[in-house]
Amino acid sequence: MSQLTVIVKLKAKSGAEEKLYEECRKLIVPTLAEEGCIKYDIYRETRSTLEGTFMFYENWASKPHFKRHTESPHEKAFWNNTEGMLEVSDFFFGEKVVNP
Repeated sequence: MSQLTVIVKLKAKSGAEEKLYEECRKLIVPTLAEEGCIKYDIYRETRSTLEGTFMFYENWASKPHFKRHTESPHEKAFWNNTEGMLEVSDFFFGEKVVNP
């Protein structure tokens, strides 16, 4: 199985920026402890014109590891707690392109 890279862009609706920030922070420790989690970084946009925008950069040992992550209690809680506060939620799922 090959590694899976997941890149997620989330943007909060106006007024929900700090709440989304706090919910994102809650994901870091339990996700890093998950089996198969190689990298889990969350970035907060610093330009005021894009306030409330977050990028997740995740590397997983395999697709099944990521699938288990999506079923974890902390991931489910995140989506329940952020319901209705997102303006944008874009996902990229990819495998690394290598030289032949």
